Formats: sequence, structure tokens, C-alpha cells
Amino acid sequence: MSTGSRADVGRTPRFARGKARAAALRAAAGQVIAERGYEAATMTEIAARAGASIGSLYQYYPTKKLIAAEVHAEYLDQLDQALVGLSTEAHTPAAMSDALFDTLTGFLARYPAFPTLAARRDIETSRKLASRTRLEESLEQSLASTRPPLPPEAMPGLAVMLLQQMKVVVALEASGREADRQAIEHIRRVLRRYLEHLVG
Repeated sequence: MSTGSRADVGRTPRFARGKARAAALRAAAGQVIAERGYEAATMTEIAARAGASIGSLYQYYPTKKLIAAEVHAEYLDQLDQALVGLSTEAHTPAAMSDALFDTLTGFLARYPAFPTLAARRDIETSRKLASRTRLEESLEQSLASTRPPLPPEAMPGLAVMLLQQMKVVVALEASGREADRQAIEHIRRVLRRYLEHLVG
């Protein structure tokens, strides 16, 4: 963003009041996008949901793409911290599998706009790759904390596989269908048994 004009990037809040206002606008954007989808969400509706003027919204976030990117980045930070937090306790491989699923489903319940934001077509390839690498590293860190330990040589590929499984779970969770919820439970069981197999 550093190469864009001031109008492209919006105003960066420096004081507590401005930071609180920008946070309220991001929270409102997440709510509206979760309810209406990214394409249908409007800046007018986001401002109204936040109890702010449209001018105030444009002051901080001149475009819907910008506020969506900021909300998505905020959610990714939360997911990354939650995954890293799993490494602070010793889990058996089976317990780690369950903890990963519980963390993801809890995250999706808290941030229902995440699947929609992650599926946006206007995300730069470099940003997608950076986010993927970051989450893979967090998953690998969590997996490395299991007791008994998983084979170190399996970690990189296992982290990649887990991230892709998480994407599948996100898509299934978003559908709301009973059959898809059952599919999530099947994935959970398969992963649990596979991790147990790796240390068996």
C-alpha cells in the first residue's frame, strides 16, 4: 500500500478515539459482508451499521476493497494467534487434531465473514501466498508440540495438508447443510486417526 496515493490508503488513526472509530467500521464491515456477501455489501450500509457517516467511512477506508482487506487481515491475525496458542500446551496427536478442529469451528462462529473474505477475487497473489505461508508455519509449530512427537520429516507436508483441509472445512461450514456438517465430522475422525498412525 505504500506506493498508493493518500486517497487510496485512507487516514491512519493515531489517537484512541480514531482507532475506536476505525475498529467499529471494520466490525460493521464484517457483519454486513457476513450477511450480504462481499459483492452485495455497500459502503453506505457499512457506515450505517457502524452508526457513522459515509464521509467518516471514506476518510478511513476509501474503498470497499481496502476495508475488506483490513478486516480479512485482522481475522487472519486472530486465527494465527489461536493456532500458535495450541503449542503452549502438550497435546497427544489425537487431542491436537481435536483442538485444531475446535479452534477452527470456534473461529468461524466468531468471524462468519471469514469464508467470504477469503474467497474474494481481488486479493493480490502475493498476499495470498504470504497468508498461506504464515498459517502453515503456525500449524507446523502447533504440530511440533505434540507428545509423543510427530515425525519431524512429516511436518512441512502435514502442515500444507492441514491447511487445505481447513479450507475444505471452512467451505463446508459455510453451507449450513446437515450433510456437510457430517462431512466435517468425518474429516475430523480421519485426521485424528492419521496423526495417531504417524506416532504409532
